[in-house]
Amino acid sequence: MVTNTVKDFLLGLQELIVERLEQVDGKPFRKDEWQRPQGGGGLTRLIEDGNVLERGGVNFSHVTGDKLPPSATAHRPELAGRHWEAMGVSLVMHPRNPYAPTTHMNVRFFVAEKAGEAPVWWFGGGMDLTPYYGFEEDAAHFHDICRRSLLPFGEDYYPRFKKWCDDYFFLKHRNEARGIGGIFFDDLNEQTAFAPDAPPQAGARNDAFSHCFNLVESMGDHFLSAYLPILERRMGLPYGERERDFQAYRRGRYVEFNLVWDRGTLFGLQSGGRTESILMSMPPVVKWRYDWHPEPGTPEAQLYTDFLTPRNWLQD
Repeated sequence: MVTNTVKDFLLGLQELIVERLEQVDGKPFRKDEWQRPQGGGGLTRLIEDGNVLERGGVNFSHVTGDKLPPSATAHRPELAGRHWEAMGVSLVMHPRNPYAPTTHMNVRFFVAEKAGEAPVWWFGGGMDLTPYYGFEEDAAHFHDICRRSLLPFGEDYYPRFKKWCDDYFFLKHRNEARGIGGIFFDDLNEQTAFAPDAPPQAGARNDAFSHCFNLVESMGDHFLSAYLPILERRMGLPYGERERDFQAYRRGRYVEFNLVWDRGTLFGLQSGGRTESILMSMPPVVKWRYDWHPEPGTPEAQLYTDFLTPRNWLQD
């Protein structure tokens, strides 16, 4: 079954990412298996108070049900009354060093079935970077790997998914980007899969599912190449209380986005998912201030002027 193929890939991806991050941090990730009473379960891998990672999680979930939550049927009303399965790997890393950026990555698969009708399925996912202190070489590297992960499937995917990411990870109530973006996509299926200039994929079946799955595999497999070189460059830089204070302030924006705008968080909570695993994305130390603005000309102000405005990082 195709669901088993996707599940095997996701579990392998989770294990690979955890293994490499444990090598960087030097501390093992906790392993926490859980079951969902309504159907399915998952495996949470978590690190807290590590040598490099103040908090991080790499979660696998595979949940099922007969009634979709409002956040899903509002977006796709034709899914009402179908049995559904959703599986994916979702990770968030919050390094302790303020010069090392937070990152998020997600790959997921959804299928809804009803007797006598064709299954409705799609893939979604993406990866993005949230720096507290900006480095242009880091931004260019991250976006270059994002582009490379999608290029074999058509030249239009990266610019389309980059814009989608810029638009999605935007705090409308703040009129402010969460970070420097990356790539993001949803509802990738037989209607949206093929780009006109997409070359045939060696060794792949010539169908929409294989095309979409191969694209998601490539993106997931490129995550470590996108993030680890940046983490390893920045995790040892000296910092002080000023940098930690600004990091905590900017982490507040991360919390606001996840709780107010993120569709995945809403779906997980409304579908009866495991709250501890869903909210593992929250940073451990956060601050808010009333109407605070950085002083012009400071590195903190530069984050706003040079990095939180969408840019073409591959040509600037």
